[in-house]
Amino acid sequence: MSDEPNTLGEYLRARRELVTPEQVGIPVLGVRRVPGLRREEVAMLSGISAEYYLRLEQGRDRRPSAQVLQAIARVLQLDDDAYLLSLAAERPRGRRPRPRREVLPASTARLIDELPFPAFAEGRHLDVLAANPLAAAVSPRLTAGGNRLRDVFLDAAEQSLFEDWERAAAALLAGFRRTVGQSIDDPRVVELVGELSLASPEFRRLWARHDVAERAGAQVTFDHPAVGRLRLDREKLAVAGTDGIMLVVYHAEPGSESAERLGLLGSMAAPDAPGTRTAPTRLSER
Repeated sequence: MSDEPNTLGEYLRARRELVTPEQVGIPVLGVRRVPGLRREEVAMLSGISAEYYLRLEQGRDRRPSAQVLQAIARVLQLDDDAYLLSLAAERPRGRRPRPRREVLPASTARLIDELPFPAFAEGRHLDVLAANPLAAAVSPRLTAGGNRLRDVFLDAAEQSLFEDWERAAAALLAGFRRTVGQSIDDPRVVELVGELSLASPEFRRLWARHDVAERAGAQVTFDHPAVGRLRLDREKLAVAGTDGIMLVVYHAEPGSESAERLGLLGSMAAPDAPGTRTAPTRLSER
């Protein structure tokens, strides 16, 4: 058996355990000893043998056809099978390339500093590469050098900002898993996942679900200690020419109470800004 991480098998097992028999039309008779679907049930519904499906979960077969994976994706009720297909893609052989420095373009750094909205740059490992003063006013953790996973899972003050912390944390983690893909054995990923698994039971539980989603915009609600409830739209925009860096911007609906409160927050942060604003720091991967 290969020494490589069994990412495909782990993903299949985790997603199988989240699908109930009722969701796929299987009647439940008596007490079931396993959460979700049994392996043989997934195999039957996918049109493959139970032995073959077992080999997939155990990592004894890591190159199933796209047709097989698409059939399994339908049974597991995955909204998007692209991630599942990527786990079975051929990986380059030989030594793993050294992580490239994650450099934020100077023009993006200037844009972040000049935007009248809370804005920051987020690397592929969710490191905060740059942030403007209004972003730091929304959350003191939104400053260059932080990491969103560490902040959201380990910092109680950061957690208290979110009206629905678990939903926000789950979405952040699902986006992280989608971004790193097969690079689960990347040293930086190993460092983060190991640290957070030891320190946070909530991280361990959510990581075990293997949820996957695009790093996308959404509406988020903060319970800010200074100005109260902020319902903001969050945009996540890919920075061209980079490997996974996103520009993240928060903004409120014009004329709304949240817009007024965001404006108040900006005026509260303004005294620190003149003459003291520095160009956002650009960081390399650790």
